[in-house]
Amino acid sequence: MWTLHAVLLIAFVLSANPHAVPPAQSAAAPIALHPDNPHYFVWRGRPTILITSGEHYGAVMNLDFDYRTYLDTLAADGLNYTRVFSGAYVEPQGAFNIARNTLAPPAGRFLAPWSRTTQPGYQGGGNKFDLAAWSPEYFTRLKDLVAYASTKGVVVEITLFCPMYEEVQWTLSPMNASNNVNGVGAIARNDVYTLDKNGGLLNVQEALTRKIVTELNGFDNVFYEICNEPYFGGVTTPWQHRIADVIVDTEQQLPAKHLIAQNIANKSATVTAPHPSVSIFNFHYASPPETVRLNYGLNKVIGDDETGFAGTSDATYRGEAWDFVIAGGALFNNLDYSFVAGQEDGSFTYPASQPGGGSAALRRQLKILKDFISAFDFVRMTPDDSVIAGSAPSGGSARALVEPGRAMAIYLRKTAPSGKLGNKVPVTVAAPLSTHLQLALPEGEWEAEWLDTKSGSVVGRERVTGGATRTLSSPVYDEDIALRLRKAQPGK
Repeated sequence: MWTLHAVLLIAFVLSANPHAVPPAQSAAAPIALHPDNPHYFVWRGRPTILITSGEHYGAVMNLDFDYRTYLDTLAADGLNYTRVFSGAYVEPQGAFNIARNTLAPPAGRFLAPWSRTTQPGYQGGGNKFDLAAWSPEYFTRLKDLVAYASTKGVVVEITLFCPMYEEVQWTLSPMNASNNVNGVGAIARNDVYTLDKNGGLLNVQEALTRKIVTELNGFDNVFYEICNEPYFGGVTTPWQHRIADVIVDTEQQLPAKHLIAQNIANKSATVTAPHPSVSIFNFHYASPPETVRLNYGLNKVIGDDETGFAGTSDATYRGEAWDFVIAGGALFNNLDYSFVAGQEDGSFTYPASQPGGGSAALRRQLKILKDFISAFDFVRMTPDDSVIAGSAPSGGSARALVEPGRAMAIYLRKTAPSGKLGNKVPVTVAAPLSTHLQLALPEGEWEAEWLDTKSGSVVGRERVTGGATRTLSSPVYDEDIALRLRKAQPGK
């Protein structure tokens, strides 16, 4: 057993020189909240919404995963965002019934932020870790991934920590006392992310935060999420706020300042007493429009940064993406299980038992959404379903994002969320249908285009005179359809 003096010595070593400035990797300002509408991002001088269908977060820590091929694929598919776990958390093979899980590297292929020692005994195979020594290989790989993502126009969310859902995850964590030579972390898994029961791990966690934030300070395509799904595993709010403070404190002495995200809940919840430095509020398996509506008054970005547990159908996750973005969200990440080590081009055919979906076809469909919304001046738009005077498809939904008097983005969907996680099912419709949509159109001439959400093709056009409630009849569609309305230019 280590003495108190030894534990304090570890804390000193871990905290030494936290503000060393790395060489600048980019002169551009980091991705930020848009100054004219902080519900959205600005990046490299352009209003930005982040949309992706990405791998299961193991791109850095899994040495078998070729992240360059993966990022090439995202860029080729027209997507601009990925999510990466730090390596403080690792999963066993078979966790959550995920086939070829990238967060579950084979024995000997797990790369953590901390160096391995010569002492055997790590529960996942190989030698134990020294929590007072960084792994040069890890930080070289992390920075190379972020740098390569930058060249591909991809923003990287760095998720620093994750709760230990079950004993098996805690058994594999380098922070578990059985897996390190430092004598810290001899605690229960639900005490790992606390201020007062952490068994010496708070110093380790703060040091890791400082190290990652310092190493990546020069990149403009990064933001930090404090903890994945902190509503499990005993993660406390004061601990999350402490990590946010560490990020802010570290960057006060560094050139660049990056956004901080906090994961709030599965589906929907109202954010209360937010940390003043948190700019992105993330939800999983989001339930629009409630997720956005409940928190729109924060004037910050609302994200849906994990999907799943609702079958493997592309239509389910395409619908969730469109619903969320048209409801006013600015970040969407489908959890895409077609990306695995050895098939980083997203070509893996996963079993029907997989807890989510993902495919090349879905990625193409998400690009259609990204292109659709990017064609609007969306910084001037707000969610406003009141313009829809008539009913949605029977049992389905209709959403509207509106620039008053100038433009509307409308989405119709036959799929309605059931209200239970993992139980979103298509509404039974006997045949493809056409929706007769009643809209309160302001005065003037309007150009309407109906968009096929699966192909991106314009499948219907008409010109409509506003000044009253007008009925627009959609082309026949199977699952969902989008409508682009713009005020006609004078003389056209």
